[in-house]
Amino acid sequence: MTSTTTPLLEPQPASPLPIAEPAPCDDSSPEVAKAQGTEVGSYFISNYPPFSLWNSENLPRLREVMAAPPAKDVPLGLYLHIPFCRKRCKFCYFRVYTNQNAKAIEQYVEALAREVELVSQLPAVQGRKLKFVYFGGGTPSYLSSKQLRFLRDKLSAFISWDDAEEVTFECEPGTLHEDKVATLKDIGVTRVSLGVENFEDSLLEENGRAHKAPEVYRAYEWIQNAGFPQVNIDLIAGMIGETDGNWLRNIEEARKFSAQNVTIYQMELPFNTIISKEMKEQGTASPVADWATKRRWVSEAMDALMADGYHISSGNELVKNPATDRFVYRDNVWRGCDLLAVGVSSFGHLQGVHYQNLDRIEDYLATVEKGELPINRALEPTPHQRLIREWVLQMKEGHVDSTPFIEKFGVDPLVEFAPAIANQAAKGYLEVDGTKIKLSRKGLLQVDSLLPEYFEPEHRAIRYT
Repeated sequence: MTSTTTPLLEPQPASPLPIAEPAPCDDSSPEVAKAQGTEVGSYFISNYPPFSLWNSENLPRLREVMAAPPAKDVPLGLYLHIPFCRKRCKFCYFRVYTNQNAKAIEQYVEALAREVELVSQLPAVQGRKLKFVYFGGGTPSYLSSKQLRFLRDKLSAFISWDDAEEVTFECEPGTLHEDKVATLKDIGVTRVSLGVENFEDSLLEENGRAHKAPEVYRAYEWIQNAGFPQVNIDLIAGMIGETDGNWLRNIEEARKFSAQNVTIYQMELPFNTIISKEMKEQGTASPVADWATKRRWVSEAMDALMADGYHISSGNELVKNPATDRFVYRDNVWRGCDLLAVGVSSFGHLQGVHYQNLDRIEDYLATVEKGELPINRALEPTPHQRLIREWVLQMKEGHVDSTPFIEKFGVDPLVEFAPAIANQAAKGYLEVDGTKIKLSRKGLLQVDSLLPEYFEPEHRAIRYT
């Protein structure tokens, strides 16, 4: 599971997806709980306009901005997608491949290096330094120490992250060993994100996770001993089989870790998960906890962690020290930075244009080997759509100041979005304080369900991906 990364969703045909009216998270009656069941098609909002609108017809415009002089005042990041996993989790909606042999992985790593070389030659990139790097997946820690060092050496010849503020690396506990953790430190990783998800072996197995709890404790000890500046652990509220008792144990175990960052996702069911497909094929009800329960569980975790001195950083993140435990990737992506996408199916944004790479590994490899950029589809948001994108993403942090938006876009969001803000304030989801809005706990716990109200009307009831 990623840590607030852009979901690498497999393309799906567009079709109507009604946006349900958010239900109060503190109403736990059976009737409301049933109405809030985790339906197929639920998703974590990570971009705007919706991915379903991106297409190949916009690729000429992407090539134009790639050939244009660089916007050197815009922060630049690099996202590398490693699509390999030991197993495919039943709730996973990312582009991943399992049971790949060493030769296939080496071929892919070499293609990543070649793609970075091609990207580094773009006029829009030349002369710019990376502010952050993010290795996502899949399972980046699936790579061997040798492959990681090869990738670092190859990439350094074209784009260096020596001066980057943050280099994040996602890890699956069972793929780590002490030498590999040391390798991560040696190649410049500054922020490790460990996919714990749950501390109960039976739940991990039932949900298709490859690791077991003992591997979590062992991996975390190695990570702590290595001395990374920041460590994040991921949990998921509402995995199949989750109970109140087990969730409380998860919270207590997470508190013992005392990581700098804790990310807690609420289980979703996008269309292309194993769970969703089984529900559709077998006509079965959702095995995942309803939204009211998941929100309650996340709220309980927030209360417990805040008692330990943590601070809420977003609707699903808590940090120990807001002054030092910054998630540079998120802070910049949610504020309109440029993001170079490298790897199969990965998403990026360059000089005002969103884009995604080819989403089949065979096509990706063949294209890169020909010396061509493996771009699949793109979309250039309008200035108004860029305003919406940054507004809704920053709402996920729980508070937004309108002043930077006025300076950047020449539009006051408190005026532009006045009807949505007034409606949500009346329902207790947020309050307005001068130039700022602040979400209540109720609003923060279901913020993704609030955001479509800020979308342009034609985008409120279409397929997101």
